[in-house]
Amino acid sequence: MSSLIFVQLLLLGLRVISTTTDTWRHCTDIFPLDLLSFVLERDTSKLAPGVHMKQAGEMRGVHFSSPHSSLSFPSSQVLANCDLFPKEFSIVVTLRVSHLAQKRNEYILSLIGPKTEEKSTLNDYGDLLESNKKRSATAGERHGKTRRNKERKVKSNAERGRIILGLRLSKKCLHFLFKGHGGVVEHWVFRGTKLADNQWHTLVLTITREYVSLTVDCQAPMQIVPTRPFPLDLNIQGSRFHIGNRGRWKGLFSGMLRQLVLVPGMDVSHQICPSPNSQPATLSVPPLLLDLPVKRKEGDSHPTSYEKEERVSVGLERSCSELLQGQLWFNPLKKGLYLCDGSEWITVLEDHKRLDYVLEHQVLTTSSETHDVEVFQVPGIGLMAAMAHRSKASGSAVYLWTHAQFSLYQNISTHEALAWRHFYIGKKIFLVVSNSGGGPYNRLNKELENEFSVIYKWSKKRKQFVRFQSLQTYCARDWEAFVINRQTYLAVANHRQGNNNHTINSVIYKWNRLTKSFEVHQMLRTSGAYDWEFFTVGPYHFLVVANAFDGVTTSVDSVIYVWVNGQFQVFQTIKTFCATDWEMFKIGSRVFLVVANGNRLHGNEPSRYAINSTIYELDMKGQLFVRFQDIVTYSAVDWEFFSLGEEHFLIVANSFNGESYSLNSILYRWQGYEGFVPIHWLPTIGCSDWEFFSSKGESYLIYSSAKASLSKVFKLKTY
Repeated sequence: MSSLIFVQLLLLGLRVISTTTDTWRHCTDIFPLDLLSFVLERDTSKLAPGVHMKQAGEMRGVHFSSPHSSLSFPSSQVLANCDLFPKEFSIVVTLRVSHLAQKRNEYILSLIGPKTEEKSTLNDYGDLLESNKKRSATAGERHGKTRRNKERKVKSNAERGRIILGLRLSKKCLHFLFKGHGGVVEHWVFRGTKLADNQWHTLVLTITREYVSLTVDCQAPMQIVPTRPFPLDLNIQGSRFHIGNRGRWKGLFSGMLRQLVLVPGMDVSHQICPSPNSQPATLSVPPLLLDLPVKRKEGDSHPTSYEKEERVSVGLERSCSELLQGQLWFNPLKKGLYLCDGSEWITVLEDHKRLDYVLEHQVLTTSSETHDVEVFQVPGIGLMAAMAHRSKASGSAVYLWTHAQFSLYQNISTHEALAWRHFYIGKKIFLVVSNSGGGPYNRLNKELENEFSVIYKWSKKRKQFVRFQSLQTYCARDWEAFVINRQTYLAVANHRQGNNNHTINSVIYKWNRLTKSFEVHQMLRTSGAYDWEFFTVGPYHFLVVANAFDGVTTSVDSVIYVWVNGQFQVFQTIKTFCATDWEMFKIGSRVFLVVANGNRLHGNEPSRYAINSTIYELDMKGQLFVRFQDIVTYSAVDWEFFSLGEEHFLIVANSFNGESYSLNSILYRWQGYEGFVPIHWLPTIGCSDWEFFSSKGESYLIYSSAKASLSKVFKLKTY
């Protein structure tokens, strides 16, 4: 499965290994290992047999109806380059169990050792005992007791030969099993847990050298001081993890799992407790289960299948928003079925179409040159486009798509706007603009306001965007909005302070639910930052910055950051040349990043505008993004990726070739082994941005011009 490959890659890249005094190596990771993600696919249509996504209350989980082989994977895929299980660790579980029989034991997690010849020998011995049992049915009581003791010993030895570690649940207890000293399977039991109450619970089991503790729903922990500590030499070579079972039908977990995380080397109870809201505490929930669930009818207290709760709407056009996550839409014109993921429609089934040609559809006259266009949906209103106009006098504008044309809807006062970004917080829709200011004269108090970028909020009453919050920025080039663990963040790309200081802080803001405003969360040093791009691979979150200029040269490193413990940390640096844009996209299970390189400049040397922009692919063996394809571009300022049917495309915004702003921007098609090949040349003037959008079964591209007071809409004709 796609998410499995990339989670493995990331875990390998972030791993820290320590070595014991002999040849055995301990696993000493400090990053959480999301075990549940290894058995889930992002696309619900690809869930493994026996795995079902269900909803209970306001949360989603998975239910297992059989111990399918896909619920098992080698431990070496997550605990790589080591032979011994971590000496200290935490296991975080979020579960919901409705009922357990009095004597039933169900496995949440197990680590099973490899099959050996010992098993067949033990089976032969068991058959011999069974045969002896039949022949000596009339033996005395003493002999009967001896026989039963031998049978128990065989059973114990068989279990000892396979199970390395397990976490299982009974009606009133939680059991932690492991292969202890001398190979004997030991049990640590937490009594009185009573988790089978049809409610969601988060458990944090912590194993250290001094104590063993269990924290349930962030309450006071229950502790055990074992007579013997957890073994230091627990060999995991050749072992396999089993999720929700122990490799057989008996002991299959009957409840729902939402979170299952192994954290080597640390106690995480203090990190996730107390929970910031009324929901169970979370550390790493698979993205599939983070989707906003479809609400059930009042009075329906029973968890029902996710598939049964899906509603299907029928029509030629539907908006997709966070409020509609999980909603299905059938388009009779396209003969397609789509699933809303919170921001866009994901194709489930579709009558495949192919691109035939590109037709100029609309020439939109604007009040001034335009640096950026942002296309989005407003429920109840329709498709809109926010355009960042250069002019201070006329400001920027929001256009509404009506009768297959964009027309002016609202003017908004801006100061040399460079970019717009829309985002949701719950049911609220917001727009944030990047105001670049007016150069050194901004230092005058009367112009100080030009140093602020502004967030606007959609007013349902006025049916317009109204001013909501101002944030101080420095020649802001771009905003990026994203959500991590249900928390909303904004990242601003501060390009320069004054005329010469390009190496400054760009800022990550976090939404404060109490003050209803954005507050500074983290500052990252950037060099002439031009663009941010956020993306997720498996359970890991990344943010990449396009650094354009450090004051001397455009040959600077752009940086990919990874989210670790509530902060972004450097994951990889890539040499770029006046990087102006990053675009992340996926084709099948492959993950790509493409950079738009603007020009090569160093000191007083002449600039070179015809240079390579580069596509990078996430490589599993190299544990980083590696060069995949170079494409010659002309002062490129934007890439846009989109798909039509089963075909994938990239279009570049070529803005200047050293002599003229009137030149072709090029549309490329994915050709598999050949990479992207050019198929259409579209005439543009100082092209600054491309956006793809669909309406009533038709697909379009719109571009903005930074050198002319116009934008153009192209229609993509398919067959």
